[in-house]
Amino acid sequence: MWIKICGNTNLNDAQLAAELGANALGFIFAESKRQVTAAEVARITPHLPQHIERVGVFDSHNADQIAAITRAADLTAIQLHGGVDQQLIHRLNEIFEDRVKLIQTIHWTIESKDSAATVASQLKEIHRAAIVGRVLIDSKVGQAGGGTGVSYDWKAAKAVLTENASGLSIIVAGGLGPDNVAEAIHGLTPWGVDVSSGVEREPREKDSAKLAAFIKNARQASQQNQRTS
Repeated sequence: MWIKICGNTNLNDAQLAAELGANALGFIFAESKRQVTAAEVARITPHLPQHIERVGVFDSHNADQIAAITRAADLTAIQLHGGVDQQLIHRLNEIFEDRVKLIQTIHWTIESKDSAATVASQLKEIHRAAIVGRVLIDSKVGQAGGGTGVSYDWKAAKAVLTENASGLSIIVAGGLGPDNVAEAIHGLTPWGVDVSSGVEREPREKDSAKLAAFIKNARQASQQNQRTS
């Protein structure tokens, strides 16, 4: 089970998440309460274990801008928001020669009747084009594209993933926390999970107890799935 702790803004939180067993740490460069600069992240990344993925979250479609921030912050992965842009993905792969991993975010819009069909269509597009291997499915409420603390319909999502996600590493996000991450893993059997607001004391500050419980519960749920599969 790949576990990403997102929305990190300071070294203490990032180091704690790594020590507790996270596989990846996310830093948000898109507009957000948790937005950081390349300079701020550059003061954090040198102090992290080398095996930890350092993921930049972007809603920009400017490949050169994304690449500049990625280099300055010493990131190892890029998470893209703002729709599937095949040209952007190809350009980033050219710039980094596939050395930086890409994650494509697609959104399950809360209270939209078209969410299942939209997600299915985007998954099919990604699979056909073979442009990226990891896809993060997050909830969308209004204009907020993440960090909403709201989960989507996992039962409906299960049907969509079963039919359309073959060959893709699916990462579940949106409204996850220590109390429901096991339910999400049992219901969707994802490759990974991603959390931000669900392990915070307040925006920009993680809660150590929630962090520990989230990672522990996610690991246990994944192991239970493996034993029963």
